[in-house]
Amino acid sequence: MKVLMLNGSSRPHGCTDTALREVAAALDGFGIESEILWLGNDPVRDCTACGTCGKKPGRCVFDDDIVNRIIEKARECDGFVFGSPVYYAHPSGRILTVLDRVFYAGKDAFSHKPAAAVVSARRAGTVASVDVLNKYFTISQMPVVSSTYWNMVHGSVPGDVALDEEGLQTMRNLGKNMAWLLQCIQAGRDAGIKPPQAERSARTNFIR
Repeated sequence: MKVLMLNGSSRPHGCTDTALREVAAALDGFGIESEILWLGNDPVRDCTACGTCGKKPGRCVFDDDIVNRIIEKARECDGFVFGSPVYYAHPSGRILTVLDRVFYAGKDAFSHKPAAAVVSARRAGTVASVDVLNKYFTISQMPVVSSTYWNMVHGSVPGDVALDEEGLQTMRNLGKNMAWLLQCIQAGRDAGIKPPQAERSARTNFIR
């Protein structure tokens, strides 16, 4: 089993990375592989609503950034953790831009796989940021993995996060819960239990 983690910070080894590495260490204790993928600082296109991915599902028409690479990796992974710093009480614009396109073009690579959002902040805006990231999961039939507190750490630099004992504890417990849920899903799969088939026929028009 493998968990893919996205680091949506502009800093590859900052506070967000510190939190994700604590989750990864907990997963490793259960023999679960993980990969932390930094989104980088290169330009990333916004979704242009061109609709091409609706005609050719599973791939974004723009192939000059990290989006299609993430979709390809997601198909081979069993769980996900998306990490971001907090900017103005919301996740980084970079991770939101990436996830908009990743989920619009490659939602089937994520469906029924567990996921969690992790955020880092100096002080506030964390709960709102976690809520924004969780919405990608809840519209994609993904079980949301929880911990013993909201999935957040606090600090301006990694050294500060190292002093946030409860925050790091929350990350470790998140990793344990992710491992447990992945094992439960695998046990169900081994017993012949398949994911449910979602209904798709109804689309309510609120403008009448």
